[in-house]
Parts: sequence; C-alpha cells; structure tokens
Amino acid sequence: MTLITTPNLPRPDEAYARLIAAHNGLTEAQSHAMNARLVLILMNHIGQDTVLAEALSLARTSTRQGAE
Repeated sequence: MTLITTPNLPRPDEAYARLIAAHNGLTEAQSHAMNARLVLILMNHIGQDTVLAEALSLARTSTRQGAE
C-alpha cells in the first residue's frame, strides 16, 4: 500500500463538515483528545508501518513549513 496524497474523498466538504460537527460542544481539551483518538483509530485501520511513517513524515514536514 502506498500513501495517497492526491484528493481522494468523494465529498470533501461533507467530510470536513462531519469532522467539525464532531467537535461541537467539546472543550478544547476534549477536542484535542478526540483528534488524538481519531488519529490512532485511523492508524490502526491503515495498519502498515511504511504508510504510517510516510504520513507522519509528510504531516510533520508540512506543519513545520507552514510555521515558517
């Protein structure tokens, strides 16, 4: 399996709206905890070390570049 980095959601606006709605009514701490749980659930679903390593690297790199 290879990390998919091109748009792959059939309805990305709806997916984003569901993500935002899932945070409604949560405190900031609860929202952070939910994000962490979601990441772990999706990591488990992917289940391949090479794909996860690539995804983590890409997320970290893009986060650091965005902060500059």
